[in-house]
Amino acid sequence: MNELKVFTGNSIPVLAKRICEYLDMPLSQATVNKFVDGEVQVKLGENVRGVDVFIVQSTYPPAENLFELLLMIDAAHRASAGRITAVIPYFGYSRQDKKNEPRVPISAKLVANLIATAGADRVVTLDLHADQIQGFFDIPVDHLYATPVIVEHFKEIGIDNLIIVAPDVGGAKRAEGIARRMGDLQIGIINKRRPAPDQAYVTKVVGEANGKDVLIVDDIISTGGTIVNATVALKQDGANRIYCYCTHPVLADTAYEKIEKSLLSKMFVTDTIPLKCARGLTSSKIEVLSVSNLLGKAILQIHRSESISSLLI
Repeated sequence: MNELKVFTGNSIPVLAKRICEYLDMPLSQATVNKFVDGEVQVKLGENVRGVDVFIVQSTYPPAENLFELLLMIDAAHRASAGRITAVIPYFGYSRQDKKNEPRVPISAKLVANLIATAGADRVVTLDLHADQIQGFFDIPVDHLYATPVIVEHFKEIGIDNLIIVAPDVGGAKRAEGIARRMGDLQIGIINKRRPAPDQAYVTKVVGEANGKDVLIVDDIISTGGTIVNATVALKQDGANRIYCYCTHPVLADTAYEKIEKSLLSKMFVTDTIPLKCARGLTSSKIEVLSVSNLLGKAILQIHRSESISSLLI
C-alpha cells in the first residue's frame, strides 16, 4: 500500500483540509449529498483499489454525520481499498458507554459495531470520554490525546503560578497528565453532583487556588453549566484569572451566552467539532486550537507502519 488518500464527509471539512496541508497532499474527492427526501448519498470520486484510505469524520449530531462515515467506509470497502482507517476526531455517543439504568442501550458499543461492520480496518480517535470504549471495538483503535496542543499553547503564553483543575473526579487523570507535562504543576478537583443528563452543580473545590491562575481542563463541554459554576466557586476561593480548555466543544446553543457572561478570562477548544458561528452563536472568549498536525502525524506514521506510541500519551 504505497498510496495514501484522505477523504472527508460534511462534518469537519476544514479540519480535514488542514490535515492534508500538513501531509502536503490534496484532499481526495468525494460527493456526499442528500436526495430530496433527506436520504444520504455518497460517492468516492477517485480510484481506491489497493489504496491506504483514511476517512476523516466527526460523529457529533445530527445522526447524518455518523451515517455519512458508515456509507463512506462501505463505499471504500466495496471499491477494494487496501486498508480503511476511520479517523474520528470526536467520537459521538461516547457519553453513553454503560448501562447505568434499566432499559437503556449501550450506544457507544453499538456505534463501534456499526463502524467495524461497515468495513473499517482501524480507528483513530481523540480524547474518548471513557477509555474503555477502546475495548468496544474488535479492530485496532489508536486513542490519541490532545494534551500536547494545550501544553504547547500555554508554554507559549508563559503563565506563571498556574494550577490545573479537573471539573470532576473522572477528569483527574487528564488534569494530572497536563500538570506533569507543564512542569509538575499543582492540581485541583471540582466536586460536583449530576442529578440528570446535562445538569450539574458544584459542591466544593478541592485544592489550593487562592492567589493563583487556574486552567480548568475537560474533554467535552455541552451546556457550559459546570464550567460557569466552577469559575464562581474558584473566584470565591481567591483564584485570579481563570482559563478553560476542552477538546470537544459540543456547546449547546445557550452555552455561548453562558461563557460570554461568565468569569472566565478565556476558553480554549479544538477543531474536532466546528463552532456554530454560522448560526450566529459565538463568544469573544473562545479561541480555537487545531489538532490537524497531531492527526496528520498519526495518519502519516500509520501509513508508514511506524510506531505512534509517542502520540498516545
